[in-house]
Amino acid sequence: MGFPEPFSLEGKVAIVTGAASGLGVEFSVAMAEGGADVVGADVDEEGLEGTMERVRKIGRKAISVQCDVAKEEDVKAMIDTTIETFGRLDILFNNAGIAEEKPKLLHEFTTEEWDRILSVDLQGVFYCAREALKHMVKQKSGKIINIASIWGIAGSSSIMPIPGYNAAKGAVVNLTRELGLEYAPFGINVNCICPGFFFSRLAGGAYDDPEFVKAVSSFTPIGRIADAAEIRGLAIFLASKASDYICGENIVIDGGVLAK
Repeated sequence: MGFPEPFSLEGKVAIVTGAASGLGVEFSVAMAEGGADVVGADVDEEGLEGTMERVRKIGRKAISVQCDVAKEEDVKAMIDTTIETFGRLDILFNNAGIAEEKPKLLHEFTTEEWDRILSVDLQGVFYCAREALKHMVKQKSGKIINIASIWGIAGSSSIMPIPGYNAAKGAVVNLTRELGLEYAPFGINVNCICPGFFFSRLAGGAYDDPEFVKAVSSFTPIGRIADAAEIRGLAIFLASKASDYICGENIVIDGGVLAK
């Protein structure tokens, strides 16, 4: 399909972590529609291959890499596989993430639960960005798009208490600012998407609850939860030349929630 300049991704190679479901599927499809080849990474092999098949049907090359972003060696292997297969890496979507299995107050957390959230949502971002940047610095070009949340900018307890997720995503928000500053001189743009309420698996089945959907919809000025595909336009913008003068920014896409 492809897009006209400055939105075309022709000749680019993109990694999408957490590509088996939710927004990861949409990032993968968006990259393919823009003209990029895609490396999908996830712990869910079956779901991942389903996403990569969608990429291939668009006419782009795609490979699946089983990867737990909380494991440093998995991330290194993912990057090595990308370079061995395509010879370059242009775009990284740091999308893989988890949240609390159910909302709970901080004093109810075990250390293991807390560590697991931060290991995926923060350590994973560190591992992936570090390994990708080693190649992007050599190329003197690249786009890193971290995925945080509106709950990395504001507290979530007006809806539900998820302090582990808040802490990790807040760290990703400020890490994005720092990496934007560090790597702008190398021709690398590091930015962040902060989604509001999108239909995805991350909410642990909450979107199957009509009362939750009603509450969240009324909390959102636009009056509804977003379809996952509505993230694609912003993803293509940040991955393409159209965003070459943007770095270190956290872009909110939330139907107006944080404008209140």
